[in-house]
Amino acid sequence: MHAAMLGTPVLVYSDEWLVVANKPSGELTVPGWARGERTTMSNVRDLLGQRVQPVHRLDRATSGLVVLARDAATTAAISQAWQSSVKKGYVALVRGTIAEAGVIDHPVLRGEKGSERVPALTHFRRLGRSEHARCSLVEAEPRTGRLHQLRRHFKHLSHPIVGDVRYGDGRVNREFREHWRLQRLALHALWLELTHPVTGEPLRFRAPLPDDLLEPLSRLGLLAALDAAGDQGAGKSSTIAS
Repeated sequence: MHAAMLGTPVLVYSDEWLVVANKPSGELTVPGWARGERTTMSNVRDLLGQRVQPVHRLDRATSGLVVLARDAATTAAISQAWQSSVKKGYVALVRGTIAEAGVIDHPVLRGEKGSERVPALTHFRRLGRSEHARCSLVEAEPRTGRLHQLRRHFKHLSHPIVGDVRYGDGRVNREFREHWRLQRLALHALWLELTHPVTGEPLRFRAPLPDDLLEPLSRLGLLAALDAAGDQGAGKSSTIAS
């Protein structure tokens, strides 16, 4: 096990089976249509001198924890247990004053196109409200892994994530760029818990927020609220938002 600051992304954990990286905003997890573009997968491969396989993905604009495996057997073992045994916590800055806690049980489209909707469930709790702007810092735990789930769910509540160019509010995004220096989607995969697929060891990881999120949160007076993220989790509320 080791931590390293060797280029981009940062390696949070590494053993002979697993690698956990802290992905920056703006970087693809895996190769897309653009050939030759650097990705989390290719950067980790070059750092380790070995091919790796992504176990899951983050949106390009989202930063934070990404799990990769060193071989196909480990990938299969983690993937099989991913939905039932892995817990993930995100922090997001959303527009307005959101409820103190809640459960968003709202189906979302299976992909970016088409009309089929699939079940999607997110637990959340408010960590704090800014005294300087109409926004809230939220901890969210997605219990399903749908495309753009958190971004869609907070839009559904009329509290879109600040900086979201697809599901957010353009006027709000411009305001936060100009006044609070927030130049990106305000969504970060902060912590992750899983059982090691080979050793059975319980593992928990936390990825520090990058400067492009820390600085705006500091200006908004929300850094102290961030300290509470991950302490209690977001899954104890009985409030339902559907």
